[in-house]
Amino acid sequence: MIDENKNKIVISDDQFVFIPLGGATGIGMNFFAYGYKGKWLIIDCGLGFPGENLPGVECLLPDPSFLAERKKDIVGLVITHAHEDHIGAIGYLWHDLQCSIYCTPFANELVESKLNEMGLLGRADTCLVKKGDVINLGPFEIEFISMNHSLPEPNALAIRTAEGVVIHTGDWRLDLDPILGQAPDTEALKALGDKGVLALVCDSTNASGEKSKATEADVRDTLVRLVKQFPDVHIAIGCFASNVARMESIVYAAQEVGREVCLLGRSLWRIDAAARATGYFNDMPEFLSEDEALDKPRGSVLFICTGSQGEPYSALNNLAATTPNKGSVYFGADDVVIFSSRVIPGNEKAISLLQKRLSSKGIKIITDKDDLVHVSGHYAGDDLEKMYQLVRPKIALPVHGETLELTYHSKVARKCGVPFVFCLEDGEVLALNGEEPEVLGEVPAGILAVDGKQIIPLNAEVIKKRRKMMDEGSAVLTLVLNKEGQVLGQPQLSTFGLLASDSADNDEILARITQAMASIPPEKLSDDLFINETMRHTIRQFLSEKYGKKPLMDIHLIRI
Repeated sequence: MIDENKNKIVISDDQFVFIPLGGATGIGMNFFAYGYKGKWLIIDCGLGFPGENLPGVECLLPDPSFLAERKKDIVGLVITHAHEDHIGAIGYLWHDLQCSIYCTPFANELVESKLNEMGLLGRADTCLVKKGDVINLGPFEIEFISMNHSLPEPNALAIRTAEGVVIHTGDWRLDLDPILGQAPDTEALKALGDKGVLALVCDSTNASGEKSKATEADVRDTLVRLVKQFPDVHIAIGCFASNVARMESIVYAAQEVGREVCLLGRSLWRIDAAARATGYFNDMPEFLSEDEALDKPRGSVLFICTGSQGEPYSALNNLAATTPNKGSVYFGADDVVIFSSRVIPGNEKAISLLQKRLSSKGIKIITDKDDLVHVSGHYAGDDLEKMYQLVRPKIALPVHGETLELTYHSKVARKCGVPFVFCLEDGEVLALNGEEPEVLGEVPAGILAVDGKQIIPLNAEVIKKRRKMMDEGSAVLTLVLNKEGQVLGQPQLSTFGLLASDSADNDEILARITQAMASIPPEKLSDDLFINETMRHTIRQFLSEKYGKKPLMDIHLIRI
């Protein structure tokens, strides 16, 4: 219900509610809350990655303000799996939440690494769980159900309350014979469906996309064939650092041809440490450092690299250098780079530029368009229908997808006979109990930006100005005036991203500034605000006429 007097939502203790605070629409920033009996359960706490339109922003975070106001009633933060868009915001937001964190051993290694970077290790309480565990947190009972994904120990969560069971899938794929980790526990999902499931909160990534049912084992076979095809040259394979299954496939391919494996990229070493600490790489030889690889004969090493999304300072971008860098591996003509990952929407331009730079050196590029070098860790084909056939929920809640994916997911749910389907926006509150689910209203939700050492709203003025400067350029005019308003010396105009230093337009715009000053009525020459606005209008009009730009403006008036 809505309290009209306070103009904000009031959630009663007897209501079982679901609130996406990040990750409802779009990819990244998974941050979900369940409320019941006055207590709050949080599922995942992930970050998002900024696009080119957010210069200087390191990453994006969900706004925790709604939960921060209720932190004494938070019973815990439960992690489905260890991907950045599910755990990456923990170090930034834990001060706002100050609750215990529940996760499996592999996720715990990476979570504690993030807490350590923020000086929070030992202050934030992390609690280990494993497959099949059931934990009780206030009015919530949570069962961990093994799923399959591109990294170890992904879990769906069966969240039980007196009002019914909600299954929260996290990211998943129905690979029944995975090369890493365990197969998804479809029997547990079916058993829950047989007893009755109130709601399914289900990932939508790839819902309308990948139809291939190829598996990681198929990718492994392709990599073996390709590595055998190119002997005696450098081969680098770019992949997501967190794709532990892919790392294992690459090592397998290297061993088939007698190559050693070198990791290039800090995030790969972090994943390697977590995998070895939890027993996943026990039978795998130690990886070579870059220094060690430099001493090995050409064609004897296979390189695993970060940067498959075109990140500017990544290992793959370093391989595109036109001249050898001291202490770095150099790739040249006839060497091979395999992009063993999908293109994340928004990264197309950066990836294309990287591939052009590599190709211009004579390096052979192989992508998933050329061969089966990547399968997604997300479901494909008819797996989504199979999930609904197993679980048979009363309510379907598609989350974590672009509009097309959410729409497709909703159609599948309805096709499978689900009575109620909701695609919520971040901040919308859905009451799950009662005869019919009901959207009660909205709570505060939004996006924060990590900008250097500060965390600010995404719509902060500093980001708006930076974006405008990037799109439209900037202009700074300095005028020195005497007390009577006469211009002393030559006006100084500096433009950034607009006029070349030797452009004839520089003289023309300075002439217009001089004319505009001369046209100001004598009684206005003492009015700095009037002069400021006149100069701003003059410069902006000129640049709009000549270049179609409306730059960020700054006028400095100095009175002598």
